Amino acid sequence: MARQEQVLVLEPPQELKFRGPFTDVVTATLKLTNPTDRNVCFKVKTTAPRRYCVRPNSGIIDAGTSINVSVMLQPFEYDPNEKSKHKFMVQSILAPRDMTDMEGVWKEAKPEELMDSKLRCAFEMPLENDKTTEYSALPKSASASLDDGEVKKIMEECRQLQMEVQRLREENKQIREDDGVRKRKITPMAASHPNPLASTAMTKDEGLSTRVLALCLLFFVIGAIIGKLVL
Repeated sequence: MARQEQVLVLEPPQELKFRGPFTDVVTATLKLTNPTDRNVCFKVKTTAPRRYCVRPNSGIIDAGTSINVSVMLQPFEYDPNEKSKHKFMVQSILAPRDMTDMEGVWKEAKPEELMDSKLRCAFEMPLENDKTTEYSALPKSASASLDDGEVKKIMEECRQLQMEVQRLREENKQIREDDGVRKRKITPMAASHPNPLASTAMTKDEGLSTRVLALCLLFFVIGAIIGKLVL
């Protein structure tokens, strides 16, 4: 005797799609709907039990209700040239009205009472456009990227820093020239007694050099950040 036709409605009906990347668990949802006026027992089986975790993998669907089954694919090294051969089967049977033991129902079920549906598994990687859309849809707090306004602000700060560095370089150059003139005017006797003004000029020169170095370092760091944003 032929088996009964599947009474459950499966969504999706023929194929479970798993979207990468597959470096973490990827979950696909299988919706099972019972449109009949009888409770239905179900089981979900797979040809690759070590690769998937199914919750719930069995149970009872009350008349006129639905249940969502989570099919979790474990992380693996994805090869786009390798097609998936994994399959799932949803097996079902009408629950007896006086059922007390679901496992007993499966053990005592006759072949003609069993119903089943098979689904294929498909793996796919997101396209570059999809990645861009996903990132742009993230809230600002969850995104590591900066918007156009922030980038422009950083660029303007970089320009101002560059102008400040150039100004300090010119000022530093002028101080060095003035200091050189003073040194050439110092007599041997005066050289044995350091001039406080010369020491002050040298200290000021060192301070400016430190400021120039700090600003150059800050400019370099901001430039590196801009470079990463562009990439």
